[in-house]
Amino acid sequence: MLTGVADGIMCCLLGSTTNAVGPLESVESSDGYTFVEVKPGRILRVKHVCPPPVGDQPPAPLQQPEGEQGGLVHCKRRITVYRNGQLVVENLGDVLRADLLQGYNGIGEPPSTLELEMPEPSSSLANGPSGDGALPGSGPAGRRRRARRPKRTINIDCEKRVTSCKGAQADVVLFFIHGVGGSLAIWKEQLDFFVGLGYEVVAPDLAGHGASSAPQVAAAYTFYALAEDMRAIFKRYAKRRNVLIGHSYGVSFCTFLAHEYPELVHKVIMINGGGPTALEPSLCSIFNMPTCVLRCLSPCLAWSFLKAGFARQGAKEKQLLKEGNAFNVSSFVLRAMMSGQYWPEGDEVYHAELTVPVLLVHGMHDKFVPVEEDQRMAEILLLAFLKLIDEGSHMVMLECPETVNTLLHEFLLWEPEVLGPPDHPDASATEKK
Repeated sequence: MLTGVADGIMCCLLGSTTNAVGPLESVESSDGYTFVEVKPGRILRVKHVCPPPVGDQPPAPLQQPEGEQGGLVHCKRRITVYRNGQLVVENLGDVLRADLLQGYNGIGEPPSTLELEMPEPSSSLANGPSGDGALPGSGPAGRRRRARRPKRTINIDCEKRVTSCKGAQADVVLFFIHGVGGSLAIWKEQLDFFVGLGYEVVAPDLAGHGASSAPQVAAAYTFYALAEDMRAIFKRYAKRRNVLIGHSYGVSFCTFLAHEYPELVHKVIMINGGGPTALEPSLCSIFNMPTCVLRCLSPCLAWSFLKAGFARQGAKEKQLLKEGNAFNVSSFVLRAMMSGQYWPEGDEVYHAELTVPVLLVHGMHDKFVPVEEDQRMAEILLLAFLKLIDEGSHMVMLECPETVNTLLHEFLLWEPEVLGPPDHPDASATEKK
């Protein structure tokens, strides 16, 4: 800790950071690491493992097979945003089987109409919904508001064939995207597990993290800059059926890619990703302090992350934190990452437009992301299943790798069975949230 404080003092005196992260020595490509230049001078390390074909047989063709099995889901939705801040989502297409939803969510069949209050841009959902489960204005008084004039209406009408994604299928790729302060190392247990099952996997280090280059310009770490990095990686490795798996901040990049490439993204898995709200940096965050001060506080920040990110704080968790490179980034990068989380487009409407099946995984001991946020995400998304892990926290993929791997694999193999559209969708009960 004294070393961190001394380095911080030198940083203040010299006006520069002492722990800038640069690329590590390149590993041979045979070990699965590749350095990809997404822009001139901007290099990301990527773990890419493509299982070789069995024997002398060539890989299976990437074209869609004739008579492909799987569930054909009619995604029909009307999203209306009113001038008074209300959001009404009407599900008019196929309804997933209630017993299947029971197996994942435990909430039964979803309502055909969902009505919510959209938060003000400066508000925060960090504390979740109010105690009675309703948002202000969603009760009888909210329904009596006059002049509820639509601000905009979005109609979604498409069909999606959702199939089982099995290992050794040449058209399936799994993308793993970590969050702030991590690296691709946090996915070690998942990468080893799925490679062993024959899946092709891709896991990048975000800029400034792991062995990727770390530009000393704050603009290099905005949401938009990082999202374009992930777009470049996705376009480089994507095939016909791609599954996006994100953790924490990495979930936002998965959402962005699923929205941009609905025909290529087959399924999405969100691990402790939070609610469907627009990103906006906090004005009162500790990460707004000068870089040199953060450098002095880095040992305390690492300890705080251990306390908040893991359900237990034993020797095993400390070793996992070290091996996973969580918070092992420069103070400059950490500050720029936190202040660059500005994405006003990623609001409830943006998430409600997604038609891809989504599995949400939440560790119940997570002190960064309240469970109410993932519950709200499950309500907004069209095809979403929420799974809670009682013994996990924010870093649940490190704490409970067997449980997480099983959940992810089951979701990859899942194919939907659907019922027909409701006869009278407007006659169904309206659920207020």
